[in-house]
Amino acid sequence: MTAPRPPRRPSTAQTRPAGARPRPERAELHPRSRHHGRYDLAALVQTHPALAAFLIRTPYGDESIDFANPQAVQELNHALLEHTYGVRGWQLPAGHLCPAIPGRADYLHHCADLLATCNGGTIPRDTGVRVCDIGTGASCIYPLIGRHEYGWRFLASDISPEAVAAAKRILQANAALGAAIEVRLQAQPAQIFAGLWQAGENFDLVLCNPPFHASAAEAQEGTERKWRNLGKAPAGPGGARNFGGQAAELWCPGGEVGFIARMITESVQVQTRCLWFTALVAQAAHLPALKARLSGSKVAEHRVIDMTQGQKRSRILAWTFLDAARQAAWRAARWSGATPPRPAPPRR
Repeated sequence: MTAPRPPRRPSTAQTRPAGARPRPERAELHPRSRHHGRYDLAALVQTHPALAAFLIRTPYGDESIDFANPQAVQELNHALLEHTYGVRGWQLPAGHLCPAIPGRADYLHHCADLLATCNGGTIPRDTGVRVCDIGTGASCIYPLIGRHEYGWRFLASDISPEAVAAAKRILQANAALGAAIEVRLQAQPAQIFAGLWQAGENFDLVLCNPPFHASAAEAQEGTERKWRNLGKAPAGPGGARNFGGQAAELWCPGGEVGFIARMITESVQVQTRCLWFTALVAQAAHLPALKARLSGSKVAEHRVIDMTQGQKRSRILAWTFLDAARQAAWRAARWSGATPPRPAPPRR
């Protein structure tokens, strides 16, 4: 069953000195997002007192945190996950990617809408839906939020033994999640699905937030640009990242285009074992090459789902090898308790 949800809190306006300018709101999040408006820092500090040490006063006169401070970002995430999603004991090893939670939640909400298009407009919930998270990282963020919001079961995978161990520690601190979220090491780093999915495993959805950069140098350049945008000089050797990130989380040969193209190619081999494959695409300019790869892979359908969080624009690329009739058969088999249909032969 889906975990109980706390009441949705209203947005809280922070007290500002007279004459201070109003601070811009986070805009255009998914309608089901729990992160509209400003963070209720008083409530977050009450839930996670360690956050109090990182509060600052902004030029607008509001209380906030210093987003240039990696420890402040991690404590904010700890507070958000506990206060909003009931996750306890969330902690990352030093240097691992600390995700921006509103955007991660939006990815899940849009994917829930995608599944609903195959289910008469109703989002399929609870343990009848199984999701594979490729590259879950030490944060295990998508399974934690997705389990709370929709009751789905997850396979969370990563090529990093340290990330897998950290994700398992989070689950150990949240015993109720252990039966619904499995963390598995992908022992073949050059592969995505091969060697990860076991015989007989099928998934309704694949999630992936691929490495963005094509090289370590490009990743470092991006880090320095973020520091300049924050109005600060890079901190630490090589310029520490405020949101962290290990090499495999930030870059791979070919960057996000190379990774997603490889993901598309590999998905052909498991095309009857998943309803929807999805991946985040940060750069719209990358879509034409990826659509061409999808066309060459003979997918039955693909979609581009736009996402907006304030000034940030991104999109989800989704594809399926199942036509409308086989999508209906999939729904009947997995979400209605019917006898599974015999899978159609793979497309060549």
